[in-house]
Amino acid sequence: MDLFLNLVASGLVIGSIYGIIAIAFAIIFKTTGVLNFAQGEVMMLVAYTSWSLATSLALPFWLLVPVTILAAALIGVVIEFVFIRPMSGQPVFSIVMVTIGLAITLRSLIIMIWGPDAAPFDASVEGGLIEIGPVVLFSEQLFALLLFCAVSAAVYLFFRFTRIGIAMRATAMDETSALLMGVDVRRISSLAWAIAAVVSGLAGVAFAVMFARAPDMWFQGLQSFPAAILGGLDSPLGSGAGGLIIGVIAALSEGYIGHGLKEISGFIVIIIVLMIRPYGLFGEKELERV
Repeated sequence: MDLFLNLVASGLVIGSIYGIIAIAFAIIFKTTGVLNFAQGEVMMLVAYTSWSLATSLALPFWLLVPVTILAAALIGVVIEFVFIRPMSGQPVFSIVMVTIGLAITLRSLIIMIWGPDAAPFDASVEGGLIEIGPVVLFSEQLFALLLFCAVSAAVYLFFRFTRIGIAMRATAMDETSALLMGVDVRRISSLAWAIAAVVSGLAGVAFAVMFARAPDMWFQGLQSFPAAILGGLDSPLGSGAGGLIIGVIAALSEGYIGHGLKEISGFIVIIIVLMIRPYGLFGEKELERV
């Protein structure tokens, strides 16, 4: 039983990272209809930028978080303005191909600037070991869990109760009607990319603090993709829940069945789920009148 509980706890920790990145996937898709295949690379860029800020300015971790949020928002706005806005009006497939090119570019850029070697993040969450019954967690792991809860709550409140969040939901439902109602669609698109960069960037910082900053961090974005599909790309909170599910399944499959299943278990799950619910566990079924 102790092994099971520790595997579940471990799965929830890594699932929190998957879930946060999956929320970022869903925010952009829900608002613009674009699937950003560079989300993992954006996460990695924010994490490296955060590390540079922490080391150059000697920031404590509690101050590094708000600074990272500002830097990530700026990165998201710049990416949307330079790469996505010029593609306005083009087929979605073309925009998706741009995000794939952006992903490859960011991977090379990070290696050019920061080098190919992995290294510690040089910032930590104070607290040490935390024992919850038979489960033992590091403070960095607990931070990841709390970050997931905070991001999920913030995203829910933002889309539910703020004027900008409601405008983003309206744009997602019908862009033409939103334009006629006076919604600045370009501004909404830029804001969606900024929020997604902030959300995924915080996940990148949490991951780097737990493990290390490394040029292969982008792979966490690929691992998070099944979570977004499982939960439903049009449901940010559902995508977050999908991350927890994928994380727990990955941990249990590796712990009880064998090493190597952790990387593929998520994709096996979405194959099974999508055959039953093509729109995900929490996504909305689309009905088209013909």
